[in-house]
Amino acid sequence: MIGNRGKRLSQYLGDYVVFDLETTGVRQGVDRIVEISAIRVRSHQPAGEYTTLADPEMHIPKAATAVNGITDEMVEGAPKMADAVQGFLDFIGNDILVGHNIHTFDLNFICQAAMETLGAELKNDYVDTLYLSRRLLPQLSHHRLSDVSEYFGISTAGAHRALADCTMNQKCYEELGKLLEETRKTQPDVLCPLCGAEMVKRKGKYGEFYGCSNFPGCRGTRKL
Repeated sequence: MIGNRGKRLSQYLGDYVVFDLETTGVRQGVDRIVEISAIRVRSHQPAGEYTTLADPEMHIPKAATAVNGITDEMVEGAPKMADAVQGFLDFIGNDILVGHNIHTFDLNFICQAAMETLGAELKNDYVDTLYLSRRLLPQLSHHRLSDVSEYFGISTAGAHRALADCTMNQKCYEELGKLLEETRKTQPDVLCPLCGAEMVKRKGKYGEFYGCSNFPGCRGTRKL
């Protein structure tokens, strides 16, 4: 149970918080968070950061350590999940969140951890740079954060540690945001009549239509 969530937006913002998690694996409900990092951004510039390891209270599999380098020994004495998550919630406040693949991964983990340990919901709206990359950089064969970073000439040093990924993602978002603004000059967005989020083309039984990008949370539709 992860509770209610905010809306996924497609916007270029000056003020936001970019965040990233490292986990023991990819199985929601089984795997746990081992690191939380976030960078507060004001007027497009980093203005503060939050980063902490978290005790997952389970063994960190070798496969996870091979990706992020975090070991059981490193999280010994780290804050318990409730404390780590509370610190994150205090840091982000009501800011809009930015992250890469957070719609289907990071938000699921952090929302579940907040609900389980604190009985709290995370309702911040958010921008997922994976979706921006797919829309704005269709020439890329892959849209991992490292792929997007390399496209923009951004260093990938320290990749797969949460704070380093936040730094990369913040720079990628600024570049993607500039492309988004340019694209909108010739291709205006179609917005959902129910929640105001971006609508995307979908195919249905009776042909193509516009559907809300927040589906299934919002089921707004419009004719082409």
